[in-house]
Amino acid sequence: MLGVFSGEVVEVPEELVVAGSRTPSPKTRAAELMNRFLGSSAPAVSIQLGYLGHLAYSHTNQSPFAPRMFAAKDEIYCLFEGVLTNLGSLRQQYGLSKSANEVVLVMEAYKALRDRAPYPPSFMLAHLSGNFAFVLFDKSTSSILVASDPDGRVPLFWGITADGCLAFADDLDLLKGSCGKSLAPFPKGCYYSNALGGLKSYENPKHKVTAVLENEEEVCGATFKVEGSAVVAATQ
Repeated sequence: MLGVFSGEVVEVPEELVVAGSRTPSPKTRAAELMNRFLGSSAPAVSIQLGYLGHLAYSHTNQSPFAPRMFAAKDEIYCLFEGVLTNLGSLRQQYGLSKSANEVVLVMEAYKALRDRAPYPPSFMLAHLSGNFAFVLFDKSTSSILVASDPDGRVPLFWGITADGCLAFADDLDLLKGSCGKSLAPFPKGCYYSNALGGLKSYENPKHKVTAVLENEEEVCGATFKVEGSAVVAATQ
């Protein structure tokens, strides 16, 4: 799966900018990244979100333990990869039918929190049990919500393209060709929201997660690397 968002919508993480500027490497524009994905993953489905971004997915080479799903409703678009082990109880909690799958559940849970209650995404995400990663875009508010499960069992990576777009994908090699060294694994047990302060840990919702290019004790359970340099999630 692939999600690419314009710099007009998101604020690109400074840590990824720094990593790319320390040891510059070739990059491509977001449009070329999307074209490469569509060409290498055929048959694939793509969704253009105007000038704000682009989503795409394919069932090619997907794991039976981490199927990819897509759904759209009321200007909310979501790519989901993985399996929720507590899907049944969550359906009951949100009043959904037995036919509702994981991606529908995530969309409805997000919409409920957005419209009916003053809760942060961590309230919703902490109730998801299983192996998953998802990219959600709310066109009505130009908001994105990206999250990975606490164990990081579904791979997810993010990086910055040559034209300053923020890209998320489950394929590391795909992003390498367009993001150069402005690239890192998305930290497990965390979420990114352009509307709610960037990258945060939903396991420790009071803490904002920032990445630093030095070796420090791991906190928040989110450790990743940017081109060989240890990058550790720290709380502020």
